[in-house]
Amino acid sequence: MKDTDRRRYGFSIGYLLVALLGAWLFQSLIFRPFIQQQQEVPYSQFRDELGAGNVQEVILESERIYYTCCTPAEDASPGQVYNVVRIEDPDLVPDLVAAGVTFRATPPANSALTGLLGFIIPFLPMLLIGFFLFRRLGQAGGGAVMNFGRSKAKEIAGEMTGVKFADVGGADEVEVELQEIIAFLKEPARFTRLGAKLPKGILLVGPPGTGKTLLARATAGEAGVPFFSISGSDFVEMFAGVGAARVRDMFQQAKAKAPCIVFIDEIDAIGQARSGPGAMVSNDEREQTLNQLLSEMDGFEANAGVVIMAATNRPDVLDQALLRPGRFDRQVQVTLPNEDGRLQILRIHAQQVPLASDADLGRLAKITPGFSGADLANIVNEAALLAVRRNAERVTMDDFNRAIERVVAGLQKRTPLKPEVRRKVAYHEAGHALVAELLPTTDQVHKVSIIPTAKGALGYTMQMPEEDRYLLSDRELTERMAVMLGGRAAELVVYDETTTGAANDLERATDLARRMVTEFGMTTALGPVRYATEAGAGYLGYARTLNNGLSPETAAQIDAEIRRLVEAAQQQAVALLSDHRASLDEIAAVLQEDESITGDKVRAIAARGQGR
Repeated sequence: MKDTDRRRYGFSIGYLLVALLGAWLFQSLIFRPFIQQQQEVPYSQFRDELGAGNVQEVILESERIYYTCCTPAEDASPGQVYNVVRIEDPDLVPDLVAAGVTFRATPPANSALTGLLGFIIPFLPMLLIGFFLFRRLGQAGGGAVMNFGRSKAKEIAGEMTGVKFADVGGADEVEVELQEIIAFLKEPARFTRLGAKLPKGILLVGPPGTGKTLLARATAGEAGVPFFSISGSDFVEMFAGVGAARVRDMFQQAKAKAPCIVFIDEIDAIGQARSGPGAMVSNDEREQTLNQLLSEMDGFEANAGVVIMAATNRPDVLDQALLRPGRFDRQVQVTLPNEDGRLQILRIHAQQVPLASDADLGRLAKITPGFSGADLANIVNEAALLAVRRNAERVTMDDFNRAIERVVAGLQKRTPLKPEVRRKVAYHEAGHALVAELLPTTDQVHKVSIIPTAKGALGYTMQMPEEDRYLLSDRELTERMAVMLGGRAAELVVYDETTTGAANDLERATDLARRMVTEFGMTTALGPVRYATEAGAGYLGYARTLNNGLSPETAAQIDAEIRRLVEAAQQQAVALLSDHRASLDEIAAVLQEDESITGDKVRAIAARGQGR
């Protein structure tokens, strides 16, 4: 059961309890006293009260007489009304006149209607409670109670998706895979004449923001077939069996519109591996939904013309029965775009943005490796917002550079630092920048700043590679660690002490050293052996763990090698900064004066220090 469903269910139970309490109070405090107030007495008692002159007012009806007394009995409440079954008494009216009693008569009432009202009124609060509870439960289930089992898939006509492959950049390889599906949907006879069958399922796998959902919509747009879109979390509700019913209903709708595409986003919400024997935790509703999906995709009944597309960034948690051929026949990797792909994406998102003459999208594509399509779209939007804030007519290259800084480092804060803290931060960031420029294999420095950011950093050094890197040598990784520890090395060179500002640098350097030892086999002491057991999917940053079967001696040796690599990187950074102390002081002085320095200026200072 989802958290939202638990809250809705809890609210419904709470409303029911409050309503029951209200009904009890109505019965106890209002209706019952009203009934008890009209106490029935014998006719003889009424005549005795009348003869004694104790009757104050009388209401005559066809079947009953209601009266009040001038002096109520000791055990009677004030205003007590007594009722008497009326009998034939021709002397009653003359006696009432003689006693001076106020009396009146009411017209005859429909006894059947009176009895019906007398039966309904006590149950009226419960009927109202049932009505509102019915409405509430219907809302908690996403609609009317009888529609729980209906699929929430949204049908969109292919031509109404509004997306074609021309609107998706940086996914050329994926488009090649999907073009065959489009051709199959458009011309099935071309394939069936040779016995080829339409793939039943295509699983789009990749990091967040790479455009998996957009590619699915573009596939439907290119094929011109109906497109059913639903999220994996829409299948499971608080009531058992609802998810399986929705899967059945979705496939029934899809079969009626075949050929068509059914797209399930975030399929890991229902497609996680089922619990094994003796599992401590299981989710029966989710597993029932998954079982129904498996049956529909590859059961006894063929789903002719229905292509299932799904997207996830957690392929490692999916059930193996879902991934086998016959269900998801193809797994398409949607990777981060390369330089050409980034340029395509930037051009698509910049179509509606007026660019200044110095705005170079090719340069932006070159300095943004590792950025997803969503990141690039965000950069274009942030640059446009920055241009609006300064009332400019066009977006300049400086706006794009500042947008990249904002996305990578966070929003800058203008909180002034104390002079001594400012000086230490300047030397720390100058150490990173100078080591990066002095080592031959590291990425170029783009900008250095000592302005605090919203992400908690007191300063930052941005490096922008000139090209995409797919392979890294042990020397390149070691020099990267030296750059990470350049700030700590500068503190040792200038102050002969360290600060807490290097905490994140140490974390990243240690993690890189651990991967060199346990994953990449880049140490002679342990040899070309992999000691990490799980690398995860790599998309959501899963932690890597060591093999539980390692001996204590091997684990100790791994720790020693990690320490050796980190210490060697720090010693390399300290030696470089000691040899180029003048350049370090000059960069730190510029940072203290201007708060930032460009990569070109850092390179010029480093070149002068090397005598070039």
